[in-house]
Amino acid sequence: MAGDAKKALKKLDMAIDEFLPVAGLPVGHMQFIEIAREIDKEKLKLLILDEPTAVLTEAEAARFLKVTRRLAQEGISILFISHRLDEVKEVTDRITILRDGEVVKTVETKEISLNEIARLMVGRPIDFSKAKEESRHIGEENILEIKDLKVNMPGEEVKGLRLKVRRGEILGIGGLAGQGKIGIANGIMGLYESSGIIIKDGKELSLNNPREALKSSIAFLSEDRRGVGLLLDDSIEFNIAFSSLEVQEKFLLKFGPLKLIDNKAVREHANRMIEELDIRCISPRQKTRSLSGGNQQKVCIARALTLKPDLLLVSEPTRGIDIGAKKLVLDTLVKLNREYGVTIVITSSELGELRQISDRIAIIYDGKVAGILPPDASDEHFGLLMAGKAIEKVVN
Repeated sequence: MAGDAKKALKKLDMAIDEFLPVAGLPVGHMQFIEIAREIDKEKLKLLILDEPTAVLTEAEAARFLKVTRRLAQEGISILFISHRLDEVKEVTDRITILRDGEVVKTVETKEISLNEIARLMVGRPIDFSKAKEESRHIGEENILEIKDLKVNMPGEEVKGLRLKVRRGEILGIGGLAGQGKIGIANGIMGLYESSGIIIKDGKELSLNNPREALKSSIAFLSEDRRGVGLLLDDSIEFNIAFSSLEVQEKFLLKFGPLKLIDNKAVREHANRMIEELDIRCISPRQKTRSLSGGNQQKVCIARALTLKPDLLLVSEPTRGIDIGAKKLVLDTLVKLNREYGVTIVITSSELGELRQISDRIAIIYDGKVAGILPPDASDEHFGLLMAGKAIEKVVN
């Protein structure tokens, strides 16, 4: 069995120990293990891949697409279902576009553009350009200072990281898979064993204590939206209010020692969040599981906003959601920063997203900050930092 597992992982060019426990691995690694299980089946004729790269980084996805093409060349038919349009264009021969459960069009891949695919998917043109805005001045005041942070997160270990986050900015955090970028926010929030010094607004926080982080006006949107971020079988309104109920005792009616949830207040607040963030749902009592990925992410954002944080840590905010919802989520984060004054630290495997909304971008290599660049820095400079190479053009 171990030999078969090793062989299947090798097909995906994954250097994962076949004896390593799955629990605790990064979501992307888990996805590769699931895919390896399927392609290891004998006499495989048809392989149906439903959003196979949704939780993979750009580098991991590129590796997987290479394997997919090789399987097709070996005579295996592949049904490739994905919201990543560039991947669909790269790997397919024909494309069938669906909207609202119905076929809109089937066309040869070479005969259609990405913009046209996006338009047919969502029923309206999608503007992918970054809105022009005046140059922003971010002050020198730090809202968060990280010193010698070490996080024992399997596959995303942080190894003595130092970083300063300026009040009012959107700081992007990028890097290749397995270099530690995902571990930073998880360590700050106490979800994995951590050590080091975290200073928030001049006060040192106790590590390994999620409740203290939340009480310090820090909110977190996990990369594992369905596993950590949401109570999928509970209502939208309860998901929005849950963290505030637990940590800040909001939405409670107090009768001496007795405390009851003020359902009216919860519903009124949920309705405001639904309207403000344009959460597409039937009612606030609807189960969160039934929402689309983009709307589930908006529920996570609504929960974070209910805490009234001044610092929001966001990991892989557009993972697993369609192209129209991606832009809405990114626009929402920019709105929180510009209109509500929330400082945002966004971790993403997609450099294009970071460039679109960040003021500065920190690249993580081997568990530490390799350098910090402006969003308009060259691909070459970003690539060098991701490879662990020192460069001269680094901002503070």
